[in-house]
Amino acid sequence: MAYELEGKILEVCDCNVLCPCWIGEDADNVTCDAVVAYHIEKGTVGATDVSGLSISLIGHIPGNILQGNWKVAVIIDDKSTPEQQEALLNVFTGKLGGPCADMAKLVGEVTAVDRAPISFNIEAGKGTLTVGDVAHAEMEPYRSPSGNVTTLNESIFSTIPGSPAYVSKATHYKRTSSRYGLRDIELSGKNAIQGEFRFVA
Repeated sequence: MAYELEGKILEVCDCNVLCPCWIGEDADNVTCDAVVAYHIEKGTVGATDVSGLSISLIGHIPGNILQGNWKVAVIIDDKSTPEQQEALLNVFTGKLGGPCADMAKLVGEVTAVDRAPISFNIEAGKGTLTVGDVAHAEMEPYRSPSGNVTTLNESIFSTIPGSPAYVSKATHYKRTSSRYGLRDIELSGKNAIQGEFRFVA
């Protein structure tokens, strides 16, 4: 079963700006506690249309991001049907191969799979993300003197090859994830990066 997904990705974490994980360095706090969200603007998994849906990973990375052994809870958009949920899980858990399988290999433990409303309103590094009552983030991008958004390109760890990542600061990042065995967080002024993706397998 092949898939083709296009949309936007956002990563918010407790690292300072810019998160070292994206260039393959160790996290600022040795470990990294992040929320990653994918909003699929257009996509199919086999014959299943998943356009307009989102999926979020609430994660703990115990060391260098490339060493793996991530601990994650997976939150599926509650607008998804059972068929769409299964399709998204098959993609993002690596069962269908391709670029998402490369990332899934870094996950050591999935602590939970849950459903929640996901609101993804972000463009060029500016906006808000809300994942049910589990996570909320607000962000504003860095800009050049002329007002252009600061971007990161050609980094070693990127799920958006060929696409710039917008470097932002989370003015607010709150995570209430202890129910999933992951620590609760409330911070301001920390890392946020947003970009676009196209996954094909």
